[in-house]
Amino acid sequence: MELKLFDKVILKKFFSFEPNDNPMSKKFIWISLFLATFSFTACEEAKQILEAAGLSNDEVIQGLKTALTVGSDTSVTTLSKVDGYLKDEAVKILLPEEAQPVYAVLNSIPGGSILLDNAIESINRAAEDAAPEAQTIFVDAITGITIADGFEILNGGDTMATVYLNNKTYQPLTDLFAPKIKTSLSKPLILNTSAEESYTKLLNAYNTASLGGILWPEIKTNSLSEHVTQKALDGLFIKVADEERKIRKDPLHQVSEILKKVFGSK
Repeated sequence: MELKLFDKVILKKFFSFEPNDNPMSKKFIWISLFLATFSFTACEEAKQILEAAGLSNDEVIQGLKTALTVGSDTSVTTLSKVDGYLKDEAVKILLPEEAQPVYAVLNSIPGGSILLDNAIESINRAAEDAAPEAQTIFVDAITGITIADGFEILNGGDTMATVYLNNKTYQPLTDLFAPKIKTSLSKPLILNTSAEESYTKLLNAYNTASLGGILWPEIKTNSLSEHVTQKALDGLFIKVADEERKIRKDPLHQVSEILKKVFGSK
């Protein structure tokens, strides 16, 4: 948005700080007021443009919720496939923090690399197995959120709706998703062995090779369920954000009339 000549004069006058300017000086206060007024004006003009295109705030909110619903559905479908998590470096789940020392001493553990590969594959298979359970949780969260100003989110960044959903629902989603992940971690998904068993075998081998903690400290904690729940959910949000970007920018991803109306008018 181009500044008018008057605006440019004001900026030149008030942004010419001196080294000893007081942060609470009149100059600083005027600058703050000017920027606030300019930002408000820009938002209002963007809102007016959309309203002129025949969009109401309710329609914008409906479009945003539809975008999130479509995005979450596509994300769940993608991540629930075999290798959905495992072969996607953006969302692949590695070992919990307490097990990070394992990487440095693999050669000291009998069959260490195999145990590590099995554990990581099992962990990601569990996340893929639990992913479909997230769809209903996501849809309920999306339906239940209250968006006060849809125009603000619509005119924000390319992933503003996903960020808004994350901020409003992350903890409730975590609480609901956790038991689904726990169930999947206990399923024998690879070679009749569960992710919990594979991870336990890895830690036991590591602790045994440490000679009772003489060579290096033993790993005593196990946060696998909590860790996988967080990382699996983070991965879902990453994918939802990717889908939001596509819906905002690509007409081919605006798969319903409300999406075309809301995002096609930008």
